[in-house]
Amino acid sequence: MNKKIAVLQITLMVLLMVACSRQAVDGSSPENRATPAPSSVSEATETPVAPTAPAPTETPAVTAPPATTEAPPEPVYVDFAAGQPQGYEIADGWTNGSMFNVTWRKSNVTFEDGKMQLIIDKDAKATGDIPYSGGEFRTRKFYGYGRYEVNMKAIKNDGVVSSFFTYTGPSDKNPWDEIDIEFLGKDTTKVQFNYFTNGRGNNEYMYELGFDASQEFHTYGFEWHPDTIIWFVDGEEVHRADKRIPVTEGKIMMNAWCGTTVDEWLNPFEDSNLPLVAEYQWFRYTPFE
Repeated sequence: MNKKIAVLQITLMVLLMVACSRQAVDGSSPENRATPAPSSVSEATETPVAPTAPAPTETPAVTAPPATTEAPPEPVYVDFAAGQPQGYEIADGWTNGSMFNVTWRKSNVTFEDGKMQLIIDKDAKATGDIPYSGGEFRTRKFYGYGRYEVNMKAIKNDGVVSSFFTYTGPSDKNPWDEIDIEFLGKDTTKVQFNYFTNGRGNNEYMYELGFDASQEFHTYGFEWHPDTIIWFVDGEEVHRADKRIPVTEGKIMMNAWCGTTVDEWLNPFEDSNLPLVAEYQWFRYTPFE
């Protein structure tokens, strides 16, 4: 009996020692263990997956059309050998005012001998302070980035400009954006390149042609890129600009006019040789792919 009691005591002592050993391994009692911090995302055990970025949205529409569109406009090629093209505008019965000393007349735009003529002359219908008439031809549609070319022969005469350019402005409810090829009649061995961005100009560059632009037809053009304008003469690059490039689509335009109050730029207008005629064989617009 005494032996059984002794064995039982020994067994109880062993069990007590095992219990104490387990408590030492845990390091703390169940009541004092720290509770894990709650997740800041969710209670899910899987790692959260970042949401897929939404598809980019189009730039909100603006009043002025941008220079590029989702679908580039169709190429344009107008050969005046076919006569007057349909779907274009000829300015008639109004004036730009300011330095333009002409009223635009439809009769000053003619299509003869396979060419278009833009004419400066005395205005038979003059009623105000503007004694002369000029010719202006333009597209109805607007065009953006791409290559613009014209084959033309300029007017040689003090005080006049014959031109090829893109333009949009307040009359179209747009900012004034413009890219120019201009021949000043006082010296047609040179061509002036210029551009305006939201009405800001002063980007004139005069290029020496090495020939007289009033004597023969030559091809002049420019490429309008988002960050650059590059001008060409007979297919060869002659000038480029990369500051404050226009961003608004414009109409393709050609005009011939005489100036007033800009004698330092054009020289005083000499009207003893009227009518004066600038001629155009063709023009072309090629959008970038």
